[in-house]
Amino acid sequence: MFLFLFRIFIILSLGLSGYILITKQEFFSVSPVNTLIGTFLGVLIGIILLIFERKLKQISLARFIWSAIGFSLGIGMARFFLIILHDIPSLEPLYASLNLLFSLIFGYIGLFLGYEHYESFSLPKIVRALQGSQEEKSFKILDTSVIIDGRIADICETGFIEGILVIPQFILKELQHIADSSDVLKRNRGRRGLDILQKIQKLADVDVQIVETDFPKVREVDAKLVELGKAIGGKILTNDFNLNKIAELQGIPVLNVNELANALKPVVLPGEVMNVHVLKEGKESGQGVAYLDDGTMVVVDNAIDAIGKDAEVSVTSVLQTTAGRMIFSRLKAILQ
Repeated sequence: MFLFLFRIFIILSLGLSGYILITKQEFFSVSPVNTLIGTFLGVLIGIILLIFERKLKQISLARFIWSAIGFSLGIGMARFFLIILHDIPSLEPLYASLNLLFSLIFGYIGLFLGYEHYESFSLPKIVRALQGSQEEKSFKILDTSVIIDGRIADICETGFIEGILVIPQFILKELQHIADSSDVLKRNRGRRGLDILQKIQKLADVDVQIVETDFPKVREVDAKLVELGKAIGGKILTNDFNLNKIAELQGIPVLNVNELANALKPVVLPGEVMNVHVLKEGKESGQGVAYLDDGTMVVVDNAIDAIGKDAEVSVTSVLQTTAGRMIFSRLKAILQ
């Protein structure tokens, strides 16, 4: 309520200022029309300021600060060039126009660079740039789903993960909350996640850091992860499809364990022969179903007699779906 009244006060004050300026100046005659125009312009400026204020709410403080710094540096650069040009007599009549032109051009360039590239001017990056000798650290932020999944521990053991694994304190709290759940399934998942973290911390070649950074104004854990990724310039390690999309939309790099697993599945071409164990009957008459070690389903035609046995099959086609990959084949021989 106070802020609303203050905004009304600002608009009225600017309207009054416009009225006073018109009555005190010497360029225009003081008339009801001119005073009304002055008052209207003052109120209009106040309304524009309030609109600008609403736009500012959508801009982060860091972006605003670096935009202001960029604008100030641009104005300073404009003044520098004007000092050089001031000593040229032939340009003296144009000095006022050049002053306005250079201020607008360089001010805009500085404002644009500060607004668009403010993340490049973060304090850690500036310190690293000044030191020069230190390489930029690579941060991988773990989310809850990838910790509970457990495959990240196996990936770390292989040495494919480089840099620092970052575990936010709010992720630990979420894991603890899941581990204390009254639901047995959730409780087991939470405890599994905590066990996986302990396993990762014990790996000698993996640098794990637990950070206290939090964002109290942000409620959703996924949104907190995105904000943390922006703050430290890190990548998010996840297997959550929705988090993957949200982070990518905001320019945060994502390492998706499911995508890695799909990329590592062996390539199977039509005509290739493989040995499988037919587990059960398929949907269509005479079909059998088998699975590869990575969980890929193999549909085998004419395999009704091979159910429960090892069989040699020939690949006829491969179908890639959103749920995964399916291999279609036909029976060549029953091995046992």
